[in-house]
Order: sequence, then C-alpha cells, then structure tokens
Amino acid sequence: MSGCDISGALSLLEAQAHLTEALSTAVAVETLPLAEAQGRVLAEPVTAGLPLPGFDNAAMDGYAVRLTDLLTTDTLTLAGKAFAGAPFIGDWPAGSCVRIMTGAPVPEGAEAVVMQEEVQILADGRLRFTPATIRPGQHIRRQGEDVAAGSVVLAAGLRLGAQQLPLLAALNVAQVQVRRPLKVAFFSSGDELRSLGEPLGPGQIVDSNRYAIACLLESLGCEVLDLGIIPDDPAALRSAFLQADRQADALITSGGVSVGEADYTKELLSELGEVAFWKVAIKPGKPFAFGRLTRGTRGIPFFGLPGNPVSALVTFLLLVRPALACLMGWQLPPPRWLPALTQAPLRLTPGRQDFQRGCLFVDEDGALRVASAGGQGSAMLMSLAAADCLVRLDPPAAGASRELPAGRRVWVWPFAEAGL
Repeated sequence: MSGCDISGALSLLEAQAHLTEALSTAVAVETLPLAEAQGRVLAEPVTAGLPLPGFDNAAMDGYAVRLTDLLTTDTLTLAGKAFAGAPFIGDWPAGSCVRIMTGAPVPEGAEAVVMQEEVQILADGRLRFTPATIRPGQHIRRQGEDVAAGSVVLAAGLRLGAQQLPLLAALNVAQVQVRRPLKVAFFSSGDELRSLGEPLGPGQIVDSNRYAIACLLESLGCEVLDLGIIPDDPAALRSAFLQADRQADALITSGGVSVGEADYTKELLSELGEVAFWKVAIKPGKPFAFGRLTRGTRGIPFFGLPGNPVSALVTFLLLVRPALACLMGWQLPPPRWLPALTQAPLRLTPGRQDFQRGCLFVDEDGALRVASAGGQGSAMLMSLAAADCLVRLDPPAAGASRELPAGRRVWVWPFAEAGL
C-alpha cells in the first residue's frame, strides 16, 4: 500500500496515523426507531425541536409564592394545588400561595417555590413563611434552562447509549439517522490450531484468539462473521479472503502474517490486494499487517494481528479498535491514560513501548497504584484474565536503568474503558 510499506519499526502514533489517513466511513445510513438505536452511531446531528424543560416547573415539593405578597406579612392563605400533569387553574388572589409538587407547572406570576419543610402550618390553616430566607427564582426550573429549542444536542459520530437515549426521548425524537452496524469477518490461520473439543496432536493448540476477537467486536457493536480456523493452505486462504470481501466490511486475521512466516500467505495477500507488513515498536504486538483486498468485489480493509493471544488483544485495542471506529463513522474518544504509582519494580524494554497487564487499587493514602498482574509473556493468558488495565511503559533512555523502581508514576488504561 502506497506510503505504508515501512522497513523499520513504526512508533505506535505513526501506525495509528497511517490507519486514520487510509480509512473513512464504510457503512450506509438507515433510519431507526429510538428504541432500536442503542449502540448505533449517529449519522447526522440532532437538533432540539423543543426546549427542556418545556415550561417553568417546581424543583421541590412546597409552595409557590409571589414575593410581593410577603413584603408586609409572613402568613398566606392557600389558593389551590398544582400537581405534575395537573396544573393550578383559577384565580390566585393576593395574599395567598399555591401548594405545588415537584414537576408541576408553576402558576403564572410565581417568583419562588418554598420547600414544604420550611413552611409552618398554623392552626387556622394559614401558612407561615420566613420571607428573609426566600430568594427570587429558588426551586424553579425555568423553561429551556437545560436545552434551548433549535440547539444541537448531539453531534454526528456519537455512539448512542443510556446517557443519550433519555435526552432524545425527552425531546420527543421518535427516530434517528444512524450508521448500520459494521460487519467484520475474522479467522485464525495455522496448521497447529484446533477448535474447542477437538483432540490435540503433537505441537497443536486450541485456538483462543477468535473468542477474544468476537467479544471485542461485539463490544463495539459490530456484526461478526466467524470464518473459523483456516489451514496454511493457499486455496483455503484465498477462499476465506474472497468470502470476507463479498460478505463483510472489514477482515481481521490472527497468525501467519509476520515477516518470515508462510511466504505463500504474503504472496496471496499481494495477489488479492495491497498489504503492508509493519513492525510496530510496541511490546507485545510487534508484527502487524494492514491493507485492502483490492482484487475482490468490494475492496475491504484487512488487519493482520499477531498469533500470540496477548499480542493479538493489545494490537486490537491500540490499532484495530480506532480503525474500526473510523469505518463505523464513530468519533471514538482516545484512550484516557490515568496516572498511577507502581507497587513494585517493573522491567522496561529498550526501543519499544511496553504494554503490560496490571491490577489497579487505591492505597491507604488514597493514591491510585498498579501492580503487575503476573507473567508478561505474550502467550500468558492467566495474567491477562487477572488484569484490569494496561500499563504503558516508555523505553528507557540510552544507558539508563532497565528497571522502573516502585513508587514511580506510570500511565494506565482501565480495561473497562476499552470495552473489556
């Protein structure tokens, strides 16, 4: 692929920039009822057709008053009541107040709502207030103070969830223009791989990567097309690539794409499209492939992950996740790397950013700390299962120690924010 066939190792930022420059939204727009839009990406901005609140209303149970009525007296009579959905109707004589419930429209002329706990009910039914404590406008939600009619409330590219759907419902937005789900095909390649339940011969292992990839894709709201395990066979690989190009918007593979492995795989990829084999200066996950199957029907993008399970997960999170967001039209916020203190010394990797598995906790002083989740080998799954974050460790300077002492600040990305 032009501009991407890099012989040396790319930094993570360079690799991410290449992906961003090469990709654009790949899915069409459809109209959905609001109840079916959860997890979808907005295709166009949403403008408020009405204000929120739609009318002045009480923020507390209490009594609506006019301040002029309390200039010469601290007691008022009761003129009536206002409930949510049943406003006060009728005359509001001078020297009186209106009993009002939370959410009820305030009567015309009301200047404040006094909480019921701050009002004394006298024996004759009159109500005693403390005028000096009443502020103009207190406990009244004004029309449009939350949302002004005609304002843009949600931008295109936002993924809809429990935070946004209530706003749209309150604005009486019955349907929205959203992107259809991105359909992603994926498979694992290698003669050594076997599916769950199959007997294992010498040197054979169970394929675990597809389970992680499927979970990650589903957390992004993608439709998944699992093509299974493809053997190291040119005809089988060609068939899988072409099937993905016919049926999906993108293809992800794990294994068999790093430099020096399975020459016919590289030749086949070159035959079907434009694919670059990268070295990315991160650990784990150095080998990575990206390109487009231009000889197929649709020319879908292709992402080749390393075969080691942790390498596959890390490269997915750091490279493929933001790339798929581009294809979805989703303005995905960048990872929030939080500062934390190391609980124990950590080893640094010369020349590469190291993304280790860690466990977060808050110490007795309230400081966020991170401890190693265990062995950091790229095939070690136990520490991956135990971890709740990635720990980003920059390479040591030339001649500096390769060990980061306990108590030093590092940057962590909680897995919960990455969809794990």
